[in-house]
Amino acid sequence: MRAAGRAVRARLRDRIAASDPGLLRLTAGLRTVGAIVLTLAVLSLLRADVHLLVAGAMAAMVATFAIREKQLGAQAVTLALGLPVALASVSLGAVLNSRLVVGDAFFVVLIFCAVYGRRFGDRGTALGLIGFQIYFLSLFVGATVDTLPELCGAMALAFCSSALMRFAVVPATPTGVLMRLRLAFRARLAQLVSAQLELLDARADEMDKALEAVREGTARLHETAMMIQGRLEEGTPDESAARLVQRRIADAEIAAERLGLLLLTARTAERADTLTLHLPGAPAPSLAGPQMPDEAGATLRRDLRALHALVLRAGSGDTGTGLAHVRNRLLGYRDEENLPPASAALQDVFRGIGESARAVLGLRIALDGPQDESDDTPATARSREELDAEDAAIDGGEDAAQEEQTGLRRPTTRAAVQVAVGSSLAIVGGELLSTQRWYWAVLTCWIVFLNTASTGEILVKGYRRLLGTVFGVVAGIVLAGLVGKHTWTAFALVLVLIFAMFYTAPLSYTLMSFFVTAMLGLLYTLLHTYSLDVLVLRIEETALGAACGVVAAALVLPVQTDRRTNELLGTVLDRLAEVTEAAVGQLSGGPADELLDRARDLDQALADLRAATQPLIHPVTPLRTRRHTARYVVALLETCAYHARTLAATAELLPTHPSIAADPRLRGAAGRTVRNIEAIAARVADEHAGARVETGPSIASLLGSDAGTPRYGRITDRVLRHLERLDEAVVGLARPLDVPVAAPKG
Repeated sequence: MRAAGRAVRARLRDRIAASDPGLLRLTAGLRTVGAIVLTLAVLSLLRADVHLLVAGAMAAMVATFAIREKQLGAQAVTLALGLPVALASVSLGAVLNSRLVVGDAFFVVLIFCAVYGRRFGDRGTALGLIGFQIYFLSLFVGATVDTLPELCGAMALAFCSSALMRFAVVPATPTGVLMRLRLAFRARLAQLVSAQLELLDARADEMDKALEAVREGTARLHETAMMIQGRLEEGTPDESAARLVQRRIADAEIAAERLGLLLLTARTAERADTLTLHLPGAPAPSLAGPQMPDEAGATLRRDLRALHALVLRAGSGDTGTGLAHVRNRLLGYRDEENLPPASAALQDVFRGIGESARAVLGLRIALDGPQDESDDTPATARSREELDAEDAAIDGGEDAAQEEQTGLRRPTTRAAVQVAVGSSLAIVGGELLSTQRWYWAVLTCWIVFLNTASTGEILVKGYRRLLGTVFGVVAGIVLAGLVGKHTWTAFALVLVLIFAMFYTAPLSYTLMSFFVTAMLGLLYTLLHTYSLDVLVLRIEETALGAACGVVAAALVLPVQTDRRTNELLGTVLDRLAEVTEAAVGQLSGGPADELLDRARDLDQALADLRAATQPLIHPVTPLRTRRHTARYVVALLETCAYHARTLAATAELLPTHPSIAADPRLRGAAGRTVRNIEAIAARVADEHAGARVETGPSIASLLGSDAGTPRYGRITDRVLRHLERLDEAVVGLARPLDVPVAAPKG
């Protein structure tokens, strides 16, 4: 019974870790709700009235969610600076509340300064957010000079409650967050292996669904890897440890993605296109037969289940002989003589399982340190030696400095001007709708500019906020009717909605807006200002604020979506060319480079492009052809990034891996691919550029061979396959981007 209970708890823990990597959303929700509860408890003991309770609760929420730094010391400094900013903001709000013109003018200046403060990093962003939100709070609760002492006391209490929750009750050290992210990576890796197992057994009518599950699992694994990358510097004791984790995460991600592609190839009539794993909605290729061969299929199912168990137990502290037996069997597939008799495609899958097991072993060593080696087979011992040699070769590198934009070209300055103009329009329009609650339009205008960089992104965010607000108003009406005048029941529901708001914020902006609006309906009930007209006015003010934001973004220093995506596309192509050229250079015998850092820079640039294309691929976009083109281009770039990432990881193995050696012929053979990437980048930057994409013989044929010499010399088949796939994907980018393709010479 105890063993079964432990197994259930372990599965539940893994599910939570996979759904919320690092428990970041859970931590944010618990901190915020805890700070509000503590503030309300103290204020209720002091017999504060309901207006003060609402003000304290909102201040505690702001003081908690505004802080974004990763180091605890930096968080403490920002929180300490935030209190005087909050006191000054609420005091000015109380003084200027009755002075229409001066108060509105100050609000616009405050908004400009708050947005401009983002250029100073997380601290500037947090202080600007606190200043704006607390001023808004003073308008919401109708602050006056007479109530100012009590409000300032509530502010101080709220900040103290937030500090207590952050540093004592729900602490989150960088090291702890990174460890939880590692566990989340392991859980998501196990989920991906499960999806691959389902792909192996899927019938013809189930292939599309199984393939979509593999796509989703691959994307979620990559998302967690990127989150870990962002926490390495703060969460590891030194640069060597950070590089070790980075290497092991990259190895596991690449091995898992490659295993999925090999499985898909084994199930289909011909070699699967890598793009199939990256293009949402792409149909699964036709099957080679109704099911896997009985004996080979049974062995493959057994080994995939074993790999799944190995992944789940990596880093768990379990060092039993059963685990060692499974690990030894799977690592044995890295030796040709241990491969079971099967077709070439199936043998590739077993090789992929062996490489995945090696990656899991590396993860286990990175998480738990050296393990008992008494049960190692020769294949396992060889894998350990390779990992130890790679670890010894790890060294740190320096980041290249980037040129900073100045003046109105700086994104923060441009956004500050835009939001100031939009807020001015929202103030005028909002006061025409309501002289008492005009600030809702300003709040919406402010919010749609957060984390957006183009007119299209602002339009989509405004649409999502309006949609969430409409449904939130309906929920607010229902909840207000159910709660009535039961104050503490309303506060309890407010806490539930706040937790839901923070937990769903990274997942869906529409859901977050829904919970915010439903919560406001309850707050209005507590303030005895609830009515159906008030909630309808909320929709009107939201629509007005979103419209003002879009108008300001479109007319004042506009950044068109096409221009934004083209800039980011150019950045992705530049990073792709850098990674490819550096990896091929190292594979050709050139000097070592920080290839994994370059690969992660490529991944980050691609993530930025993916976010910027959301307005183009949104379901409400009327231009269907453009939407399909954007999806296709991003999928092709993800395919290119996968192959470039794999080449980079392989090149970094050169000093330590006995089966990989430099081949100088690679530089010339892959030169065409790099030139094609640069040609596409030039065409994206200037549509009148005369750059063309070259086609020609395959990469393998360009290497040539001498009589009596193995076809590929000292370069493995895998390196050639990735180079050829990368070359094909780059040429494939030419058509959707309208880049001319030059016919082969000869």
